[in-house]
Amino acid sequence: MIDTHAHILAGLDDGAQNMEESRKLLEEAVKEQLTAIIATPHAFHPNFQTDMDALNAQLEMTRNYIKEQNIPIKLYSGQECRLSDKLPNRLDEGKALTLAESRYVLLELPSSGVPVYTVPVIQQLITRHYVPIIAHVERNQGIIEKPERLNRLLLHGALAQVTAGSVSGHFGKAIQKTAFDLMEANLIHVYGSDVHSLDKRPFLFNAGLDLMEKKKLHEFVDIFLENNERILLNQNLHVLEPQTVQKGKWWNIFS
Repeated sequence: MIDTHAHILAGLDDGAQNMEESRKLLEEAVKEQLTAIIATPHAFHPNFQTDMDALNAQLEMTRNYIKEQNIPIKLYSGQECRLSDKLPNRLDEGKALTLAESRYVLLELPSSGVPVYTVPVIQQLITRHYVPIIAHVERNQGIIEKPERLNRLLLHGALAQVTAGSVSGHFGKAIQKTAFDLMEANLIHVYGSDVHSLDKRPFLFNAGLDLMEKKKLHEFVDIFLENNERILLNQNLHVLEPQTVQKGKWWNIFS
């Protein structure tokens, strides 16, 4: 299994703070039966400075540790890129990283909502042959309030990622419900842990998958795991037709 969202590199953001924490996260990843991880430290976040040299150094150090310890995990490069009108140029100039050197870009929106310039940025990325995957959409307040905002972004070519902690209930019942509602509306395409630490923000990768299985959402488990692999292969992702959800406020999200 492949994790497409992980803050596992040491000292770059609010994820692992040192190499010892990175090592413990790798040990836990093995227990989660992960075979590959895309490291996605924050890029251009207001609270974290992007240092490409430091990122590359940590990536190499962690890969060397994996090789020395014979850990059965492959580590790929990537970033969680904060929404900015400068992002398309930064990607072209090599100042921002796609996921595993594919055309897919992990795009982070402000948690408070969906800025008005989100669609133009998505359009610019698509024009330049990048495909934005919007991270943890179920935790975005604007999308929680009006899920049609997410559908609009998808209509312009973006894809969406849900995080394991949200699915498993780590962030509370309300966010968990939003995650499942978006899933059942076919508005989610990719699955990642968004792991930061063993205690406050753990992997919960299998916990989320197990709950999906328990709710008889086997199709989504298969699609998410397949799409995660397709990102590594730089292939087109499997996308289902958006559907309405017949309950509460969700019944008319596309009307």
